[in-house]
Amino acid sequence: MTKPSTLSNRFFQYLALTKPRVTQLAVFCAVIGMFLATPTLPDWKILVAATIGIWLLAGAAFAVNCLVEREIDARMARTARRPSAQGELSTQQILIFSALIGGAGMWVLYALVNPLTMWLTFVTFVGYAVIYTIILKPATPQNIVIGGLSGAMPPALGWAAVANEVPMQAWLLVLIIFVWTPPHFWALAMYRRDDYAKSGLPMLPITHGLEFTRFHIWLYTIVLFATTLLPYAVKMSGLIYLVSAVLLGLGFLWYAWRIYRHYDDVLARKTFTFSIVYLSLLFVALLVDHYIKL
Repeated sequence: MTKPSTLSNRFFQYLALTKPRVTQLAVFCAVIGMFLATPTLPDWKILVAATIGIWLLAGAAFAVNCLVEREIDARMARTARRPSAQGELSTQQILIFSALIGGAGMWVLYALVNPLTMWLTFVTFVGYAVIYTIILKPATPQNIVIGGLSGAMPPALGWAAVANEVPMQAWLLVLIIFVWTPPHFWALAMYRRDDYAKSGLPMLPITHGLEFTRFHIWLYTIVLFATTLLPYAVKMSGLIYLVSAVLLGLGFLWYAWRIYRHYDDVLARKTFTFSIVYLSLLFVALLVDHYIKL
């Protein structure tokens, strides 16, 4: 039975479906892509329209994710309070909400940005809401690796919005997020392993154990460190970014090494938090370096 709620409560229930904190990071990376796509400043009309359109389609994808996983979410302490998990919003309400904001996002991108950005963002929507959520996530412990491409797409979407193309530089940014995703998410999965055991999802710490997962976090972090040097190697960025990437990368490697050698849940939680700060600062460094070349 759906719980009665005020108009304000209903608004926040729908807002929760869009996973605002996750959406913010994705849109932030898309905005960085917009700035990096031009040697000057992007047209503010394109910047605003693309941000809104990408935000709406990302929110629609997360709403579908909440709907598909409502029973799984209800079994996990981390997600049990979501309105979909508590039955506060019906299947019909969630589908209509997702269709409305997703459709609005596609119109904004097509009419006010360009068709390329709309189609790329739509493909990203399908990749996350359908391929990752419905097909990969319940099927393989490598779900976050294979499905990570959809979550890594925002910089390419932002670049396409401004330049109407997606060159090699944009795909380097996608590659960085793609390689960052497994150690970021597996840190969460380790300290939330009891939750994921209840969920029935084949997450790596459950199917292969903590030691195996810790080793893979360490390996992926090494690959991530090398990957983040590529923008400098191809002369996409300068010394400001290089120094930032090295220092941030050493910090991530330090966390990953400690997790590998001497694991505890507090450390895994700190690693997960650091990984978010790491990615944000890395992209800020790219932006600063873009306008202040050294």
